[in-house]
Amino acid sequence: MPKFPKTIEDLIMQLGTLPGVGPKTAERYAFALLKRNKHERAQLAAAILATDSALTACSTCRNYTEADPCTICADPKRDRDVVCVVATEQDLLAIEHTAEYRGLYHILGGTLSPADGVTPNELTIRELEQRVHASRPREIILAFDPTVEGESTMLYLTRVLGPNGVRLTRLARGLPIGSELGYADEVTLSDAIVGRREIVTETTERQR
Repeated sequence: MPKFPKTIEDLIMQLGTLPGVGPKTAERYAFALLKRNKHERAQLAAAILATDSALTACSTCRNYTEADPCTICADPKRDRDVVCVVATEQDLLAIEHTAEYRGLYHILGGTLSPADGVTPNELTIRELEQRVHASRPREIILAFDPTVEGESTMLYLTRVLGPNGVRLTRLARGLPIGSELGYADEVTLSDAIVGRREIVTETTERQR
């Protein structure tokens, strides 16, 4: 038997589908929303619904944007010969907050995880390949969480992009194993960007 009216139960259930939100947290969020006045709740609902019509994916980097290309890709001051490949939009923001990186980005939309059904076809790897072939960047930084999924994605991209002869680098090992880029402090992440090191592929070995 429901503890609350069905309307509240439905709200709790929907809030519980958000990442990191368990049953107790969902209940707390639900009642926090109910304590807001009708105008405030309407503003929140309008902000959520506005994302359907106002946002699109940047055709270059795949970041959320209101205009295509996004402000980063359209910025003439950015180094267009360096592309930082990240898994999510949050990772992009984390790197931007360091103010250390001034190149462009490419968002994959996640990391490879066959157990969860995430294969190369579910990510924007093909778009990345096409972009590399078209623009021929000087360097590609593979910036992923130091997890099994992150390492697997990096190794896969190394095999895919290595034959192009482009310089591939990875973040320095200042990031703790198992951590997430989006939660790393700015100093640690900044050091990881500055201290990035080259990934040696068969192509780069032959060139030496």
